[in-house]
Amino acid sequence: MLNHVEHLNHIEPCWLGCSRGSNVQRLKVIGDKLFKVVQRVQRLKSKVMSCSRSSRGSRVQKLTSKERRIEEVVAAYERRRRLIRSRLAEFRAKYTWPQEELFAELCFCLFTPQSKAETCDSAVKALKASDLLLKGSEKAVSSKMRGVRFKNQKARFLIGARYKLLSGSRKLDEIVSGSENNSDLREWFVKNVKGLGYKEASHFLRNVGLGKDLAILDRHVLKNLVSYGVIEEIPRSLTRKRYLQIEEKMLGFSQKVGIPMEELDLVFWSMQTGRVFK
Repeated sequence: MLNHVEHLNHIEPCWLGCSRGSNVQRLKVIGDKLFKVVQRVQRLKSKVMSCSRSSRGSRVQKLTSKERRIEEVVAAYERRRRLIRSRLAEFRAKYTWPQEELFAELCFCLFTPQSKAETCDSAVKALKASDLLLKGSEKAVSSKMRGVRFKNQKARFLIGARYKLLSGSRKLDEIVSGSENNSDLREWFVKNVKGLGYKEASHFLRNVGLGKDLAILDRHVLKNLVSYGVIEEIPRSLTRKRYLQIEEKMLGFSQKVGIPMEELDLVFWSMQTGRVFK
């Protein structure tokens, strides 16, 4: 546009010495150029508006996709709700089990980091069948943990937990039944049982009927939380502060979709595996 103005300034003085016809001709040329400039500006404006509409449409499309996924998880819950609640009823029954059975469940949760749940469950059953769960040495325990990753380290965790929870002044069944606050109980396990982080302690408490409003933030849950827009990305590590922040967001999501927290994990699990396990 400035080029055309400079052009006008350049030619204006020559009008004084030009004929009337020549002036008309020059005005026509200038008018044509201005018209083309206006057309060009309008095309650019149209392109900008089109990009803006496209961007808004993309955001709407993403929102629609997210809502569609939320509808899928609600539908999955409706299909499996009876089975999930039946499974949770079994977990709550464990609350009154002998401490040996409670300890077996705790060992299952000790084994699960970076290992498949079914493999860990098989390892616990093998230890019980060979009478090693409650009195086997570290080496003997490790020998029965086929398929469990870091089995030597986890065998040491088991021995330490056995000493702390079965031979200490407070036994496991007393500890589990002696607290009215699930979050406080989780804190106790995290601080006193080596190998239990917030995820594993939450998993254990859920599996013995004390998991209300506690999140089991393993990788498959975190991936689902990203998928549903609850969190932006899977964190590289989970500090206590970060864990509790995500747990709070997951609780808000569970309330939004109408699925209790202790059931939501089992919904996610069943959507990936086709079964309700633990």
